[in-house]
Amino acid sequence: MTAIADSPQMSAEAFEDLAATAERNDVRLEFINGRIGVKPVPDGGHDEIVRWLMERCMQQRPDLWLYPERGLIVESYRTGRARPGGTLAPKGSFSGQGEWAEADRVLMVVEVTSYDRDAGRRDLREKPAAYAQSGIPVHLLVDRERGEIVVHSDPVDGRYHARTYFFGGAVAIPDPVGITLDDTEILKEHVR
Repeated sequence: MTAIADSPQMSAEAFEDLAATAERNDVRLEFINGRIGVKPVPDGGHDEIVRWLMERCMQQRPDLWLYPERGLIVESYRTGRARPGGTLAPKGSFSGQGEWAEADRVLMVVEVTSYDRDAGRRDLREKPAAYAQSGIPVHLLVDRERGEIVVHSDPVDGRYHARTYFFGGAVAIPDPVGITLDDTEILKEHVR
């Protein structure tokens, strides 16, 4: 996502109108921390990681579904709009909701880093803060550049507790998700 402005330029409602227009032209926008950004289209490695995670979630928690690229209303005052790589929630959670859904039923969001220049700021700082402010219990970050998985959990006052795992071992994702990602070695196949 490339920031277009350093300070808020519009309301969340005005952003939603702009994002709907951009989507029709194959451009996806996000609105985090008062800044508009263009979200890169996922590459094949990103898609394979999300698919792999979807399989693991289905095997261990068949009551949940990992929704790819689901638009969420985030941040403490519901002013942000994000499209995580995956959103884990009970099946049917988004029925009847529009492009941007409330995050109150979300158990976990997944982000897989892209290879654009803003990925560090966006994925490592801005999005975890927005998700924690929204009260999303778990944020899973697959950092392809560092070869790490960061499990953010237990949000308090807009901040997560974080634990980092290197690709290759098992990763415990705490409740309310309560699953283990065994053998993350395969993730090494999906990095540049």
